[in-house]
Amino acid sequence: MNADFSVWYCARTKPKQEHMAALNIRGNLGLEVFLPRIQIKRVTRRGKVRFVEPLFPGYIFIYTPLNSKFEEIRRTSGVSTLIHFGDIVPTVPAAAIDELKKSFGRDEPVPVEDDVRPGAEVSIGTGAFRSLNGVVLKGLPGKQRVQVLLEILGRLTVVELDDDSIVREKRSISVLLPEIAA
Repeated sequence: MNADFSVWYCARTKPKQEHMAALNIRGNLGLEVFLPRIQIKRVTRRGKVRFVEPLFPGYIFIYTPLNSKFEEIRRTSGVSTLIHFGDIVPTVPAAAIDELKKSFGRDEPVPVEDDVRPGAEVSIGTGAFRSLNGVVLKGLPGKQRVQVLLEILGRLTVVELDDDSIVREKRSISVLLPEIAA
């Protein structure tokens, strides 16, 4: 089978090994791999830290003629299996991959800004109010601060915090990347 008959397939990776699986498939098998990644902020004990993670945790896309590479892909370090339903290994439509590549085509992760708008539920990651949850009242962009309504000792209190000390709760990819959800 020649490369003209190649199609996109989805492979499940071992936990937290998407990047390694992609590197091994590219390097050892010479196949095209697509691994869209995002860069987001998360609250840690050190405050807000930027993390890079896959858009689809646990999955990568591989462009290959299936019959000639199935066993090699399955045996590649970091790969668990190709997605299959019984004996059927579905393909991923090229149009879907092309659409994703418009936003995630380069090798660099796409930064996702977690802009907080009035009404957004947030948690506090640093400072005296660490681990408390609240609701954003308004942003103060000139000061790089945010007014947040917190419940402190049974009373609702308005506090002004650094925008780096808060993290939006209940995030979904459609909120973070609205152009993908459209």
